[in-house]
Amino acid sequence: MSKTCLTSQQPQRIVVRGTNWIGDAVMTTPALSALRACYPEAEIVMLANPLVAELFRVHPAIDRVMVYDRKGRHKGVGGFLTMANELRREKFDLAVLLQNAIEAALLAFVARIPCRAGYTTDGRRLLLNAPVTVTAADKLLHHTDYYLQLLGRLGIEGGDGRLCLTIDEQEQAWAESILGDERVIAVNPGAAYGSAKRWIPERFAEVADQLAARYQSRILLTGGPGESEIGQDIAAAMNHDVINMVGQTTVRQMMALLANSRLLVTNDSGPMHVASAFDIPIVAVFGSTDHTTTCPASERVRIVRKETDCAPCLLRQCPTDHRCMTAIEASDVIEAACELLEK
Repeated sequence: MSKTCLTSQQPQRIVVRGTNWIGDAVMTTPALSALRACYPEAEIVMLANPLVAELFRVHPAIDRVMVYDRKGRHKGVGGFLTMANELRREKFDLAVLLQNAIEAALLAFVARIPCRAGYTTDGRRLLLNAPVTVTAADKLLHHTDYYLQLLGRLGIEGGDGRLCLTIDEQEQAWAESILGDERVIAVNPGAAYGSAKRWIPERFAEVADQLAARYQSRILLTGGPGESEIGQDIAAAMNHDVINMVGQTTVRQMMALLANSRLLVTNDSGPMHVASAFDIPIVAVFGSTDHTTTCPASERVRIVRKETDCAPCLLRQCPTDHRCMTAIEASDVIEAACELLEK
């Protein structure tokens, strides 16, 4: 691997092309910490879609964010060129491409960023001048290690290797205005990637009711705008007090609520990784996705899954009978939650 553009001079202005999913973006934070440790005096800018950009508006490794809105002002070829021009005017020395798509490398190339570093995925080797080859073994790594390894092979090392997200005092005060001084048990029943990752809503309700009764705790429901119906169904099926915030929060408000929770029960999802970054105990229900590469990077986690002949399939929708999820009983999740709460 050639690192000529990285070793010739210290970059002063760095743009990081972030990943497109919240969960993946959280798992890049150890790599961001390494980047900051290696270049403490550089300006580091996060380029990401509107949702992911919100994660990094307050973050110790990031000085500021640039929003790449491919569904809005940066839509289509014209929008792509507009984004490239915005980047060119910034005069970045280095682009670190955490996103694996060829479009990320093409954007950095068209923006004339002199040093372009990233994995050689999606046929983009010729667009990079600090390329890192991906092996079959690399694809089996946990995502946090996958991104850390990219920077390590570029000679960029440092940081503590831990997930990191932060909220500010105003966001903390807002969370306290919703939750009071009580640390709630949070339940996240959705998953933006697709229905194959979602456990059965009625069983989430049963788990929430039993945990509320056993630990005298209020239940907080979290989730995105497209999951409001799931939240309403779970709230209606429960006998205990529920704070239903599904579809009613920004990304940063969701972060603040989870940071003030005593436990999260969740599908494999973005909020799962957000909670992990705040060191919140997590019970994670896995079915169609691979828990070895995308489980929360935390010691305070219990993975609940059942071995089935078709999982992990990595599909958005189940083409058969969703057996990987229907095999998981409420009692399985309750047992895992009690282990964490009582430990």
